[in-house]
Amino acid sequence: MEKRLLYTFIFLSLLLSSCVTMDRNTMKPLETVNHVDLSRYTGQWYEIARYEHRFQKGCVGSKATYSLRDDGKIAVVNECFDKSFSGKLRSAKGKAWVVDKDTNARLKVSFFWPFAGDYWIIDLGENYEYAVIGHPNRKYLWILSRTPEMDKNVYNEILVRLEKQDYDTTKLLKSAQQIEGGKP
Repeated sequence: MEKRLLYTFIFLSLLLSSCVTMDRNTMKPLETVNHVDLSRYTGQWYEIARYEHRFQKGCVGSKATYSLRDDGKIAVVNECFDKSFSGKLRSAKGKAWVVDKDTNARLKVSFFWPFAGDYWIIDLGENYEYAVIGHPNRKYLWILSRTPEMDKNVYNEILVRLEKQDYDTTKLLKSAQQIEGGKP
């Protein structure tokens, strides 16, 4: 019985990966940034916009905090408030690891072993003031900033670059962030 379950899992994994591969073949490969200094990348990031996902449904004030671990991996803590800034704080802890050592721009992230997803840094501010995270199949997208607000010109320039990478920017959901004084 255990072998049947294992074979079923392997079959479904291969089937799902072939579907993603077919989807990828219809668009150009997703480009990442040339290099990421992980020590500069760590710290707190505020979510400015994202594609909607069931695991973030109802999230406001979303932010991510990354820190280097002793084993070379990255500790990940994602937080948001449920439905409003007075709602319950939701938190998810995971880990990430680099899969492309030449650039440090392609990582895997996992919140539930053995499942891991692609976390590709596809745009990054010169001073690490913003980052854009994508996935090769274009189903996931996050725009992050070191501050709760992002300059509109910077945001619009990011959108132009995303469209060149075959992202549908009309699907972006702007994230509510709590600004100084407690107002979104």
